[in-house]
Amino acid sequence: MNQAKAITYSIGDLAKEFDITTRSIRFYEDQGLLKPTRKGQTRIYKQRDRVRLRLILRGKRLGFSLAETGRIFELYDHDRTSATQLKTMMSIIAEKKEHLTQQLDDIKIVLLELDSLETSCKETLAAIDKQSA
Repeated sequence: MNQAKAITYSIGDLAKEFDITTRSIRFYEDQGLLKPTRKGQTRIYKQRDRVRLRLILRGKRLGFSLAETGRIFELYDHDRTSATQLKTMMSIIAEKKEHLTQQLDDIKIVLLELDSLETSCKETLAAIDKQSA
């Protein structure tokens, strides 16, 4: 039986593919999110690391913290039955949506305050221009 050689990646390969720095990849490794093997000083990343890196970056775009991403990875590693993982993911999503909704409400309030301030500035400027004329 001929066993196919597992595909591996260097840190440079992954950095180039995902358009991030090697420093970022090392940081994710330091956080325990990636676990490459080593051959001397060289890091060797497997397909699993590549998939995890993709998930880390997707999570970042969606506003997930590295701790939240790590929590999901940990669940997957310890319990591959998807029910627990999905329930946890739903809980994290609900928390994230609640946080974003609060941020949106805060932004709307700030915009209203800025509109009011802008109107006040325009009125004061118009009064100054009227006195100058």
